[in-house]
Amino acid sequence: MSTKKPFRFSLQSFNTDSPKNWRNLIAKTESLGYSTFHLADHFLSSGPALDSTYHPPQMLAAMPTIAMALEQTTTLRVGCRVFCNDYRHPIMLAKEAATLDYLSEGRFEFGIGAGWIKNEYDAVNLEFDEFPERFNRFAETIHAYKAFMTGEPLNIDGETLKWSGFHGTPTPAQQPYPPIMIGGGSKKILTFAGEQADIVSLNFNNRAGMLGPDGMNSGLAAATAKKIDWIRNGAGDRFNNIELEIGAYNTIVTDHPLPTATAIGEALGLSAEDILTHPHCLIGSIDFICEELERRREAYGISYVAVLDDGQNNMVDMFAPVVARLAGK
Repeated sequence: MSTKKPFRFSLQSFNTDSPKNWRNLIAKTESLGYSTFHLADHFLSSGPALDSTYHPPQMLAAMPTIAMALEQTTTLRVGCRVFCNDYRHPIMLAKEAATLDYLSEGRFEFGIGAGWIKNEYDAVNLEFDEFPERFNRFAETIHAYKAFMTGEPLNIDGETLKWSGFHGTPTPAQQPYPPIMIGGGSKKILTFAGEQADIVSLNFNNRAGMLGPDGMNSGLAAATAKKIDWIRNGAGDRFNNIELEIGAYNTIVTDHPLPTATAIGEALGLSAEDILTHPHCLIGSIDFICEELERRREAYGISYVAVLDDGQNNMVDMFAPVVARLAGK
């Protein structure tokens, strides 16, 4: 098992009911000791295209929201969990990442994945290639991103990226580059993440292109242990330098966890025990959640945990006692 890393916590936000409340959420996230404020990278609002995926709609665009959050704060790290590689040209993504890190004096985190919601691609007539093609484009972006951040003259001659005749500017505050978070759930992505990433975000295997039982099963305890092995195999000697991150997508603070876990499990064809020990779930009292996070860090090495704010669940306050007790320890 890797050397224990101190706990970090992020709040991932999808929606807000007003600019004022959004600014208040950012300020509260910083004041309560969360490490990071994360956006996702989706553009679909509610409607038939997204409804069948069971994914929450995202109100705000990631890049301008990240910029405004960095401007409003002084210590909070801000990033995307995670950018979809196919949604913007990699040269603009690299330059924008360098700019955000430069202007924030080193508080930007760069999360990226290969893309997975086919319905979102289809809704705007964006070609959704088979996974090997999407992965190859994604891998080229990672290598190009690192090259851009060096500030050296660029000479990239890949299958999809061909950059030459210029060098990357501005120079980011974090060297050698703003930390890379690679998110995914397949063996190919996670092995590559072990090779290349600073932070690996453990996710479901979203091969179905939607949230549901297949994804939840791919994130069970035994499957998560296997994912850690894939990361370790890719990382080799650098494994202890990698920060392991996970989204606790079902976070419910309650003194009655069993009925809650039973209801969730019945909807997904899983047992209550599966849900209570599911690495993507945190269901129970504050004491239970803190003890479970420490157990999972011991078992898996996971020290970076994201909880989701949907604009209505007041997660920033609900989870704050956990942050106060464990952050940095």
